[in-house]
Amino acid sequence: MALPTVILPGYLESATAYRQLEQSLQQLGFPTVTVPLRRRDWIAMFGGRSVTPILKILDRTVKQTLQQYQASQVNLIGHSAGGWLSRIYLGDKPYLGRGEVQSSVWNAHPLTATLITLGTPHISQERWTRWNLDFVKNNYPGAFYQNVRYVCVAGKTIFGERRPGSWLAYSSYQLTCGTGNTWGDGITPIVAAHLDGAENLVIAGVRHSPRSPGIWYGSPEILQTWAQYLA
Repeated sequence: MALPTVILPGYLESATAYRQLEQSLQQLGFPTVTVPLRRRDWIAMFGGRSVTPILKILDRTVKQTLQQYQASQVNLIGHSAGGWLSRIYLGDKPYLGRGEVQSSVWNAHPLTATLITLGTPHISQERWTRWNLDFVKNNYPGAFYQNVRYVCVAGKTIFGERRPGSWLAYSSYQLTCGTGNTWGDGITPIVAAHLDGAENLVIAGVRHSPRSPGIWYGSPEILQTWAQYLA
């Protein structure tokens, strides 16, 4: 039997945006649960503050899923910011977010067979997110845990340019990796979505968000490209 899979939504997304992906994975034989986030749950992260509140909900969901399916491990799917948040969750270093007086350690890598990140910006130049991302980069560089399979999926859809139709992509890419004239999914550039030592994939034509027009990483016609890596 396939391991249960837990989806961690992206920044400012709620669990409802991932229902189709959840159902599609279940149809492929992967018992799947989405972390029950509401859009307002992300407010606690505004201004580069601690991500602990989100990770507590993730941890509770993983523990409940392990118990429900009587499993010893899960697959984790992190969309966008959910990918680097998952890397903090795997880790064994004390995390002390801004404004916190007590650090937290989740040490969830023994519970995780595979981590798949979808359009995740693993680096950032933006000052409000950079503190948290630097914590990840400095403590858990690349595909850090050898007992976890890392699969990083990027989209090659929009080339960032300073012209109508590409301006948002240009600005987002520049804020993420420092270069606007590059390829990405419209929000995350390819160079930021991959990790050293991971199995890095590029899918043409996919857009960043489940709310984007057209197809995104979780669309039924796309997901089998990366779902084959789930344990």
